[in-house]
Amino acid sequence: MNQYRIGKDGLLETMSAWNAFLKRRVHLIACGGTAMTLLGVKESTKDIDFIVPNEKEYLYLTATLADMGYSRACEFGWSNSGNFIFDLYPGNKVYQTELLESPLETGNNKLFREFERIYIGILNPYDIIITKLFRASAVDIEDCAGLVKAAGKELDWAKLETRFRETASYSVFEDKANGNFNAFKETMKRRKLI
Repeated sequence: MNQYRIGKDGLLETMSAWNAFLKRRVHLIACGGTAMTLLGVKESTKDIDFIVPNEKEYLYLTATLADMGYSRACEFGWSNSGNFIFDLYPGNKVYQTELLESPLETGNNKLFREFERIYIGILNPYDIIITKLFRASAVDIEDCAGLVKAAGKELDWAKLETRFRETASYSVFEDKANGNFNAFKETMKRRKLI
């Protein structure tokens, strides 16, 4: 495996190590490439992204990581080796995209794995696509296409569009985000995924 990418097994090994140090329960919701990897849509990811919706759990987790030798690598990122950065987003945000609801609310994540003190959920596909399309890099577009293909008919395009437009309405980048969505939808039509 590429030393700059991590797969499902590597992620779970790291989470198991974190679990051994924690003395309280923490909820982690995988988003971005991490969610795609745990869903099996991608083999691995170079970006390790988790939402920590509960602010107290976020403060506790980051203090524990500091005790474990991790240090802040960027605004949201923590690293202990230099190879991987764990981006931990507090509250209902993924980087600068604010979600409409807490990822902990019913239906907004699905359980992937539970350790004694760590709950690992995967963000719902609608919010994964929304957060990726707000940035809309070439990799983000391909990730979204992979998720659309994997979800097939289970993905409700009307629900996705309504949720996307509402999320965008709260952003200072509303026009850009809506343009990204429109372009993505056209791409999915050309690829016959809609």
